[in-house]
Formats: sequence, C-alpha cells, structure tokens
Amino acid sequence: MADKETVDELFEIKTNFYIGNYQQCINEAQRIKPSNPDVRTEKDVLLYRAYIAQKKYGVVLDEIKPSHPQELLAVRKFAEFLANESQRDKIVRDLDSKMGSSVDVSNSTFLLMAASIYFHDQNYDAALRILHSSESIECMALTVQILLKLDRVDLAKKELKRMQDTDEDSILTQLANGWFNLAVGGEKFQDAYYIFQEMGDKFASTPLLLNNQAACYMGQGRFEDAEGCLQEALDKDSNNPETLVNLIVLSQHLGKAPEVSSRYISQLKDSHRNHPFVKDYLHKESEFDRVCQNYSASVLA
Repeated sequence: MADKETVDELFEIKTNFYIGNYQQCINEAQRIKPSNPDVRTEKDVLLYRAYIAQKKYGVVLDEIKPSHPQELLAVRKFAEFLANESQRDKIVRDLDSKMGSSVDVSNSTFLLMAASIYFHDQNYDAALRILHSSESIECMALTVQILLKLDRVDLAKKELKRMQDTDEDSILTQLANGWFNLAVGGEKFQDAYYIFQEMGDKFASTPLLLNNQAACYMGQGRFEDAEGCLQEALDKDSNNPETLVNLIVLSQHLGKAPEVSSRYISQLKDSHRNHPFVKDYLHKESEFDRVCQNYSASVLA
C-alpha cells in the first residue's frame, strides 16, 4: 500500500518526465511537498534529471552536494559526464572500477544512471549487464530501448513482456510498447501511432511524442502527415535535435530544396555537436573531403 501511495504522490511528476514535458516536471516537483524523506529523494531525482534533459547541467552540479543521498550523487555523476567531454573517459574508467566491486542492486537510480553513462559511451553490453540486475520498470524500459537500437527485436519483445507482467498500465510500459511496434513496422506502425497520440491527448503533446508520431507516419510513407507533426514539435521546441534530424530526413522524401535540409544541418552543428547524427555526418564530410583530395592529387599527377 505504501508503494502505491508513493507512486500516486509523484504521478504527475513522473508522467511529465517520461513523456518529455520537462519544464512541467520541474514545475510540479518544485510545487509538491513530499510526505517523507524517501519520496523527497525520489522527487529530487526526477527534478534534476529533468534539468539534465534540458541540458542545464550547471544547476545539477551546483545544487547536488557530497552530503546528498546516493541516488542524487548518481544523477550528479551523469550530469558531470554529459557536461565535461574531456572527463568522460575518466568517468567511465571510474565507473568500470566501481562496477567491478560490490554494487547495491536495490539502488535502481544508480543502476539507471550508470547504464545511461555506458549508453552514451556506446558500450551497450555494459549497460545491459547493469540493467539486467534490476527489477525497476524504468531499467526495463531502457533495456528495451537498447535492444531495439541493437536490432534485437526478439529480446526486446521478451523484456516488454516482463514489463507488461510487472505493470501493464505503467506509462513506461505503454511507451515501450510503442517503441516496439515502431521497430516491428508494417501494420504495427498504426498501433504505435495510436499509443503516442493517446498519450498526447491524455497528458500533453510533447516533441518526444510528436517525433514518435512522425516516425510512424514516415514508416507508412505518409510524409505530409509527418511534416505536420514535426512542425508542431518545432513550434514547441525550435532546437530539439530529434526534430531537426527527422526534418532533414523528411525534406529528402518531400523533395524540398537542398538549402532547407542544409539549414537544419547547420543548426544541429551549432547546437548539438555531440549528437550521434552530427558526429556521423562530420565523419562522412571529413572522409568525402579526403577522397576528393586524393582524387585531385591523382588527376594532377
């Protein structure tokens, strides 16, 4: 009964965080008066993770002190990893060392933050090993995301089933079901779309949900409908990297002028230079320039 009350107490905060409504999550977290220290810690974890999602790492680093609970220190470590590119290798080495010793598997926040660091470091095996030891539904959701990224739809299906058995009504279970249907494709595109649309109608239409809806439309070849979703997402957050990436892809399908996608690419380079799409794009640009130089040199020779 106590667990149920805790979930209800933070329901609005969790819901807003999971659907990507980060400012509302922060607003709700600042308004609520937790009933006990455990709920306060859980609330603060969500609050600071919302700041991280907004890339406001300084707030997290300034406010979380060494005296704070271990859950918050784990969140701070994730913020430190994202904020300091030059320190990332050291942070990962320290995490490797920590994971080699005894770890409190009941601290799901630590497991989630550690797995998130490995995920951003593209060490998916390490992330999955950490998440495997947790019964937290949020750890299960991240596991589904990673397995889908690795094209292991078969394993993702099993993990989704575990989520459904744990809490079929959880918003995370519903989101994971949408991601899974999106990965399967075909007739499942429409099922996925309905999941994301229903969440938007019930709670709030966020860039995260709208990008998922647009992906469903693009999978069905309905590019003009996808453009409507992405324009709405752009109105809500003009600098959201996933929206910009999807608009680049969409502009190619719609046959728009080259300068349209070039603007989105320039915006991504300016604001999201560490985004995987941008890193891959810059690598391909560098390779193309190298090949051109080699070709020019051979012609001159």
